[in-house]
Amino acid sequence: MTAHGNASSHASAVLVGERAVLIRGPSGSGKSRLAFDLILAGRSGQIPDAVLIGDDRIHIQAVKGDLVVRPVRELAGLIEIRGLGIRRCAFAEQAVVGLLVDLSAEDAERLPSAGALQANVQGVKIPRIPIGKGFAPLPLVVAALTLAASSSSGEPAVDCWKGIGNHITPTIATE
Repeated sequence: MTAHGNASSHASAVLVGERAVLIRGPSGSGKSRLAFDLILAGRSGQIPDAVLIGDDRIHIQAVKGDLVVRPVRELAGLIEIRGLGIRRCAFAEQAVVGLLVDLSAEDAERLPSAGALQANVQGVKIPRIPIGKGFAPLPLVVAALTLAASSSSGEPAVDCWKGIGNHITPTIATE
């Protein structure tokens, strides 16, 4: 047990705006790479500001209906950049998870079911993106963070045209 009362988990997390993206997957699946890509996407303005919470090992704990992530003290502020080694960077002390990304997910599909897009982690339901082995996760995560889901009518949701990032415009398909 740790000072926070929970064991660490093999995962990474990045605070994007006000919520964390929790990244899970087997060793070598690209957790650190996606974490670093999200930090760079935040710096470039594609998504809200993004800062590391933890890489490789983090604490995950359900607190009053939220899923909270914290860095493991010994690894706080450290991230692996493949080809460069371990690097130090700014980090957040904790955040509430708003999105779960499962890399090398067995249930990843082109058009996932509604059930595959939800996860229950320690009794807390959160949105989930299952990403298959060999697929680039960053575009899917950026899309999930910046585009609203379409309605069942096939028309874009009203708020799809607002917000951050490079959104699809209504004229793109008609030009």
